[in-house]
Amino acid sequence: MMLHFEYLSKLKTKKIVFEDAYAACDSATLEHLKELSSKRRAIEDSVNKSSFITEAIAREMFGGLESRYEQDIHKIEQYLPLLESFLSYADATSNENQIAQWIAVLNTMTLKICWSSALRSSSFLNFMGPKLFQINNLRFELGMILFLCGGIMRERALEVLPTDLVQSATIFRQAAGIYHHLAQDVLPHLQPELPPEKPPEALAAVSTIMSLICLAEAQAVTIRKAEEKGTSSSLLAKLHHGVTLFLEEAIGIFHTVVTQCKDISPCLLEFMCFCKCLHGLKGQQYHAESLKACGQIGAAIGVLSSALIDVKKKIPREEPWKSNYQKQIQDASEVLRKFGHENDFIWREKIPSGYEIPLSQGSKIVSFIPYSPKRWEGQLIFK
Repeated sequence: MMLHFEYLSKLKTKKIVFEDAYAACDSATLEHLKELSSKRRAIEDSVNKSSFITEAIAREMFGGLESRYEQDIHKIEQYLPLLESFLSYADATSNENQIAQWIAVLNTMTLKICWSSALRSSSFLNFMGPKLFQINNLRFELGMILFLCGGIMRERALEVLPTDLVQSATIFRQAAGIYHHLAQDVLPHLQPELPPEKPPEALAAVSTIMSLICLAEAQAVTIRKAEEKGTSSSLLAKLHHGVTLFLEEAIGIFHTVVTQCKDISPCLLEFMCFCKCLHGLKGQQYHAESLKACGQIGAAIGVLSSALIDVKKKIPREEPWKSNYQKQIQDASEVLRKFGHENDFIWREKIPSGYEIPLSQGSKIVSFIPYSPKRWEGQLIFK
């Protein structure tokens, strides 16, 4: 029943040649810059779809990894330690004047860092190609690379979902950790440097939203595992309502983001709202089944009737969201029909409404896996 918001990894960028922007004082620094350019070029080829390498060659290059998402994650993991070393070198410099000079070097205007956005509302209607944002700051580069990595990991988690629920949930939690790291440790330092026109991906609050979405998705996968084990309806109800709690928090943050970035896509909000409705309905269905098992069929009918009324108020227009949504409504409606038939002919219990309907509590049981940056260790010397 999971819906999918697939645009997060659909970013574009322009080529960067680090050794042309920075003047190295020794061969080791020059090699580091060339390695940076080489590792980034591999990412550029992937996101811009400019690589002509065959699948067989790609598999051999990446140690037998068959998944394109795994290959792309591997490319990013090769690039990040080199990129992180620039910023960590600045942090490790003890002299304040040296720090200021180093940051000035890092943010030099000769290094043009350009990225498109996957979350701008106009991006979904732009037939002339994506708009590129140029922000000449390596924290912007680090932020966009990490955001891209989180998006690709979400795709990988969905790729393994049919065959390995545990691995899928783990990857969602890892993606949540990356977005959390972005929101807490990377993007706050970039905010003062952002121009008025900026991609939503550069905002710390957007990464917080994405971390919460990934946690909701990880819990949704965990629920599937619990269903396979025959977990009780009362616990499954709490777990589904736990998903809605993650999404409620994310939706609340989205409404504050709109005041900072009016061009953020409403599709992201729709995705969160429809996911919340779906899991809310499924949670109420399990809650109703639990009530019926306790002999409270009237209350069960009241719970499910109210939930169906709420969820039918707005239906997704696009596939596959629409069919997924309608199937869940049909399943819950069939359960309600059976409950109603049984109550009419056997129990004849009163059906509560409004405030009389018993509520179900939510339980959040997943947490993000912390992301720990890896850095290349070495001395960098520039002119």
